[in-house]
Amino acid sequence: MRQEVVETQGHLIDSHLMERIFDTVVEYNGKFEVEEFRIGRTNADPSYLRLKVETPTQQDMEIVLSNLLDLGCTPEDTGDAALQTVERDRCAPEEFYSTTNHRTLVRHAGQWVEVENQRMDGMLVVRDGHAVCRRLRDLRAGDQVVVGMHGIRVVPEAKERDRDSFAFMSNEISSERQLKTAVRQIATLMREARSESKRIVVVGGPVIIHTGGVPALAKLIQGGWVQALLGGNAVAVHDIEGALLGTSLGVRLTDGRQEEHGHRNHMRAINAIYHAGGIQQAVASGKLTKGVMYECVKAGVPFVLAGSLRDDGPLPDTITDMNQAQDAYAEQLKGAGVVLCLGSMLHSIATGNMLPSWVKIVCVDINPAVATKVSDRGTGQAVGVVTDVGQFLGSLSAALEENGKVENGK
Repeated sequence: MRQEVVETQGHLIDSHLMERIFDTVVEYNGKFEVEEFRIGRTNADPSYLRLKVETPTQQDMEIVLSNLLDLGCTPEDTGDAALQTVERDRCAPEEFYSTTNHRTLVRHAGQWVEVENQRMDGMLVVRDGHAVCRRLRDLRAGDQVVVGMHGIRVVPEAKERDRDSFAFMSNEISSERQLKTAVRQIATLMREARSESKRIVVVGGPVIIHTGGVPALAKLIQGGWVQALLGGNAVAVHDIEGALLGTSLGVRLTDGRQEEHGHRNHMRAINAIYHAGGIQQAVASGKLTKGVMYECVKAGVPFVLAGSLRDDGPLPDTITDMNQAQDAYAEQLKGAGVVLCLGSMLHSIATGNMLPSWVKIVCVDINPAVATKVSDRGTGQAVGVVTDVGQFLGSLSAALEENGKVENGK
């Protein structure tokens, strides 16, 4: 039998981490013995668990340790993390450690060093006493990459009873959750983010326009509640078509009826922006006078449009190189405290993959499967609000505006 002693601390009971640790050992052909367990004496105090793990083979032990590491368990006798040198650009050593989106520390030169730029599916590069999370394509020959699973400590996000304003939603996705309650709590999160000087980022799809959410989102931008807008070519095209021609994919926004020859309207919108030289130029020239993209330009809110194979045009502002688009997304997500994903499954999943687990993500969609897929792909902190996006935005804008009036004593 192979043996390892692991230890962890945190809100192990409230977050159900302890039962998941036990289940993981058994699931992967192991046995465990609790050598020490200390429960936190107050609601804020962490608990401590020391566990002896046994497996029939070393291979089983490696699998168990790999899964326990993601749950915050670290081998007790860990030394410094093992490092190997990258021999060629974009070619990691075979035994590289693949990161989670949870806060991570690396033991180097006898000290625990917190990893910078945390994200999932990256490699840990150690240099000059710093540890940084780096994508595979960004590895360069000579980089020192962490290999194996010793000398690594993962700190999963924990739920503290009655202390986290995000805990009201848990991670369940239900169409029966009252919209009013969800909006009130999300508004609280946004106010907290603003008070902590953290950014609020909106990831949006064209459903924002289809469902009549443009006026409400415009108000949020005007009120300083949005620090960046991320999306595909379509969200901007539909918004601009609505602003210039009053339709979205040829359907009139006022009454939902098909405009005569309206099928060409989205191409007319793209053409108009090309004539202007870009979205900012269209605003500056007075060609574009309303809509989400207009408000972004007027308020100085940066936007990133990531292209895809399906795009018509695309708009001159759309980034068609996927690596460049990923980099642009990642840049705007720095310093984010809350991310609102509105009706865009693919862009929501992509954004979630770039974020550390302590950034709050709210996924709003009429289809509950969208929020489920975002969470299933590793973004465990994402919660879903199943409702019409336009209705959600209207309620959220009203809630923030009402709170502002109360705070100002009006």
